[in-house]
Amino acid sequence: MNKVPLTLAGAEQLRSELQRLKSVDRPSVVAAITEARSHGDLSENAEYDAAKERQGFVEGRIKEVEGKLANAQIIDPRLLDADGRCVFGATVDLEDAESGANVTYQIVGDDEADLKTGKVSISSPIARAMIGKYAGDVAEVQAPGGVREYEIIDVRYI
Repeated sequence: MNKVPLTLAGAEQLRSELQRLKSVDRPSVVAAITEARSHGDLSENAEYDAAKERQGFVEGRIKEVEGKLANAQIIDPRLLDADGRCVFGATVDLEDAESGANVTYQIVGDDEADLKTGKVSISSPIARAMIGKYAGDVAEVQAPGGVREYEIIDVRYI
């Protein structure tokens, strides 16, 4: 299986989700199944069916998170020595060449991506366009509305 790149914060986020799934969600599903069973005939018991479906989801997610953590390549951006290059974990300040608007993105793993907090997935078009570039370079991003250009203002490892 391929290595899953994660930042230190992303790995901690997955660990806490796994802890919650095992210590909170799993026991509550077991309790719901026990409660539904006490209602009698299981063949016509919607509560039982819903609880079993939820159990399948929780167990599947536990397996998925454990697999990602087992195959994780955890990268601490503060320890990177990339000589100012855009790499996984870097925080990049950009200026839209067309509008002049400034944005800041951190390049993170697929599970950590959240555009609202300025975290873009390593597999996203904008991250792919930035990888390997330095401050002062222009990244051309293939967007649905056409090619957009962003000037890289600064690259930080925080």
